[in-house]
Amino acid sequence: MTVPVRPVVSRPTYEWALTVRDSEIEFWRRAVVTVFERWDAPPHCVDVARLGVSELLTNVAKHAGTGRCYLRLLRIGPEAVVQVHDRSRTLPVITEPDWEGEAGRGLWLLREMADRMGCEVTHRRRGKIVWFSCVLSQEGP
Repeated sequence: MTVPVRPVVSRPTYEWALTVRDSEIEFWRRAVVTVFERWDAPPHCVDVARLGVSELLTNVAKHAGTGRCYLRLLRIGPEAVVQVHDRSRTLPVITEPDWEGEAGRGLWLLREMADRMGCEVTHRRRGKIVWFSCVLSQEGP
């Protein structure tokens, strides 16, 4: 008897290995927005994705050394998750921004806008993953 092999869970996933350059952040922002639109994301989730990918990739370019990272988008049930993995083991610290300052608001705003957000050092401490998610609908894909 032959039994077909099927994955237990099917998760739409998009992933890219890249080296962040300031001049290319808009390209990645548009790529992420395109995926969110394919997933029929409501406008507020598209806005969160646009802000979030800009902030996370900018932080890689500024703080992670080489600018090399891995960008992954996952659809898990009703939730869209954006992850950025880089080689730095330094976790970001989110504090109340200086509203008079010129920088330091991005992660705070992202945390306030996203449904969930987090960061963690990767297995064997080879870097970190910073992620955020947005609930696209009350039901799965």
